[in-house]
Amino acid sequence: MNNPIISNKKVFATYSLIWLFIAIANMCLLLFSQKISFYSAIIDSIIFNHIYFILGIGIWYTVRFNSLETYNAPKLVLNHFVAAIITSGIWIFTSQIIIYQVLNNDKSYLSFLNNSSIWRFLIGILFYIVLVAIDYLIIYYNNFQEKVLRESELKSLIKEAELNALKYQINPHFIFNSLNSISALTLSNPKLAQDMTIKLSSFLRNTLTKNDNQKSKLIDEINAGKLYLEIEKVRFNDKFEFVEELQDECKELIVPSMILQPLFENAIKHGVYESIEKVIIKLSCRKENDFIKISVENNFDPQSIPKKGAGIGIKNIQTRMKLLYGQDNLVTVKKNNNIFEVNIYIPLS
Repeated sequence: MNNPIISNKKVFATYSLIWLFIAIANMCLLLFSQKISFYSAIIDSIIFNHIYFILGIGIWYTVRFNSLETYNAPKLVLNHFVAAIITSGIWIFTSQIIIYQVLNNDKSYLSFLNNSSIWRFLIGILFYIVLVAIDYLIIYYNNFQEKVLRESELKSLIKEAELNALKYQINPHFIFNSLNSISALTLSNPKLAQDMTIKLSSFLRNTLTKNDNQKSKLIDEINAGKLYLEIEKVRFNDKFEFVEELQDECKELIVPSMILQPLFENAIKHGVYESIEKVIIKLSCRKENDFIKISVENNFDPQSIPKKGAGIGIKNIQTRMKLLYGQDNLVTVKKNNNIFEVNIYIPLS
């Protein structure tokens, strides 16, 4: 860790201003409490405080290498006690040598200087204690900030890993459904099976190229969904129809990637597959308060026996939305008569 006083301009400026204030206070105290000249008071204040200004910068290194991780508390106190005596002694000795050279003719002041050595020595120890306390606070604050940053980065990595795991879970789920469809067509209609295989290849190529992105534009997700529905059209012909109602602001909306795919698969599996009548798969998007509401709904045959499944799709979306936005109420499911509807709310803020 670099010395914060000399590595940070703002900290250095603050440190300098504090010592300037101490120097001025020292000078005023000498003028009003002692019978010495104005010139001698200025020299005294400049030399003594300037030297401790320099020593104070060096105290950082004493603190840096005397931590509780390195020494126990009694040893730490002893180290600083010795360092405080040495520092204060160097301060008094160095300052007096310089002042004797500058004010060697001022007998009155030199007498005061000799008599003030003891209380200056104690002040030097007090300065050391204050500076050490400040330095430890700086170290604690920096360590705390680094810990928060590391925890934040770790949480980000964990969240990214969870999101990737959930997103990659969609691909095999979709491929499994598509291969089942191709398998069903292989014997009954090889030409359609071939067309479906080509479209599946195109879909996967498009999907895999953006697997590293956690988010994408809604219009891109819709286009990918349409390609999936075209694949299923090969199998189901006119058994379903896709309808979309989008407000203009929705098309450029950034949403979690692969967020619509499971809903289209769900509509095919539990709506089109089981229904005798034509199924309308409707996608709508509009602004609602502080959210953009994306809805996918489809009609289904309430008399049909529900098709069994692992329930991966909607649960996957709910988990991903909670991870990305920190809210667990952004996905709602409604089942009313013969209409199944899933609503996804994307926060605008």
